[in-house]
Amino acid sequence: MTQVHGNAAPNAAAPEDRASLGRLIGAGLILVGVVLVALGAYLGPYTYATSTPGKLTVETCTVDYKYRTSTSSSSRKKTKTRWCYGTFTADDGSVKDLNAELKSDSLHQRGYVIEALKTGDTSYKLDRGWVGAIATGCAWFFGALFPLTIGYFGIVTGFSSGRAPSQRLFRTCLVLVGVGVIGLLISLLVGFFA
Repeated sequence: MTQVHGNAAPNAAAPEDRASLGRLIGAGLILVGVVLVALGAYLGPYTYATSTPGKLTVETCTVDYKYRTSTSSSSRKKTKTRWCYGTFTADDGSVKDLNAELKSDSLHQRGYVIEALKTGDTSYKLDRGWVGAIATGCAWFFGALFPLTIGYFGIVTGFSSGRAPSQRLFRTCLVLVGVGVIGLLISLLVGFFA
């Protein structure tokens, strides 16, 4: 009788292959988390520090309506954006723009003065101060804790059932996710009220 030697069943993947794929996914999640932290630092404190503070004297404000048709339903959703147009004058007098426009929280009367930041050649935004800038950066940081934590867990365990995570690692990751949720909520609240 001849005996056939060969490979195992074709559908059975080696546990080490699954673990290395899990580690690769974990590394990708860590990379996403690092990008989110960098983006938060750029959009929050860096943008505020490099912007030109000043005041926008309102000439007129308008509402821009946009309609979106949802693919899941036949209803059209209306979104509205408030824009104010006027003259921006830097606090130090270095910049004066007669055609400035910025997205506003509400509609204002002609002559109303809005604290604003010039963030680019023609881009402006509301000045929420250092508190708002830091809250923006913190919101991105705490949001980045999710992919960072899950990525670290994936690198250590490979997301494989062949290597069970220690209770201590699992608890640490769970606590970090909880800190991320609480920190994100607090940062968003501070940013909203700043």
